[in-house]
Amino acid sequence: MTETSGLEDVVAADSGICTVEGEKGVLSYRGFDIHVLAERSTFEEVCFLLWDGRLPRADELAALTAEIGRGRVLPERALEWIDKAGRALSPMDALRTIVSALPETDPDAAAMEPAANRRKAVRLTGQLASIVAGLHRVREGRPFVPADPGRTHADDFLRMLGGETARAAAVRAFDVALILHADHELNASTFAARVTAATLANIHAAMTSAIGTLGGPLHGGANERVMEMLFAIGTLDRVDDDLRARLARKERIMGFGHRVYRTEDPRATHLRAMSREVAESYGETRWYDMSRRIEQIVNAEKKLNANVDFYSASLYHLLGIPRQLFTPIFAVSRVAGWTAHVLEQYAHNRLIRPRAEYTGPQYPQEYVEIGKR
Repeated sequence: MTETSGLEDVVAADSGICTVEGEKGVLSYRGFDIHVLAERSTFEEVCFLLWDGRLPRADELAALTAEIGRGRVLPERALEWIDKAGRALSPMDALRTIVSALPETDPDAAAMEPAANRRKAVRLTGQLASIVAGLHRVREGRPFVPADPGRTHADDFLRMLGGETARAAAVRAFDVALILHADHELNASTFAARVTAATLANIHAAMTSAIGTLGGPLHGGANERVMEMLFAIGTLDRVDDDLRARLARKERIMGFGHRVYRTEDPRATHLRAMSREVAESYGETRWYDMSRRIEQIVNAEKKLNANVDFYSASLYHLLGIPRQLFTPIFAVSRVAGWTAHVLEQYAHNRLIRPRAEYTGPQYPQEYVEIGKR
């Protein structure tokens, strides 16, 4: 392998959207620390920040919240796709397929002007939430719950998913989770979106690339496997023996360590606290207690810190989200960052065309006629 295998530490783009300082455990959007945004902001505010480079005024926030809400109201054609794809495909495959078809229903489909692309970014942010919720309802054999454009994004998603208004604590926890997952610099799916956009393919094509990349097991899905581990262990009193047996077998414990962070993932800090708060408010602390004990053991034995996936698993489970939806919900949040990067790519576009370090047979090879091989 070369020193740049996997593009490790290679700067592939100039971007003013997000920065990650792994040694310090810092994540910031447009210069705003993620801790400040998680504590004081909303997902809609963060969307505006990612797309427009600044925090919105009150009237701008109200307008954007309403616009995202209108985006959640899906056209009839999209409802047909949800019903068909939801019965035949996994949630991630269905989501990718439907997003690739959305230009058929988009009034700005053929337009590439900045204003039109921003409208599509807002519309897609609303649509992904409704599509993911709708796919879940179809898979459960329950009727589709139409969007309520007057609600906030987090509130309406949980309502469309579960069929009833969620508790205030759950809505706030999910809103913060959306903020924490909204962007993370040039991760694999974001880079895929920018590579696609750099060809001047439309924003729907870029989102299709991003969703397809997110669906790979080395990118999305780790929190799903965290929840599978928690289910397998079952109870707090089994954690120590089970986990030490896994470590003795040299099994990888999902939800720990990070390619960039050398200290605690700042997103895990908030997810841990929210997982505890929601667990206590629901009177069901088993999954949080198990997670906390697993974290203590892994930290002591392997010197690894929890990442964004670890506590999001127990939090999402408490919110009534099945683990098959954990990765699609990642997309519900990350679409804000993906589209911000695509808008930035369009604004300062240069085709992304890296080179490869050739490791094949030495040149020139002698060509032998087929009858003599």
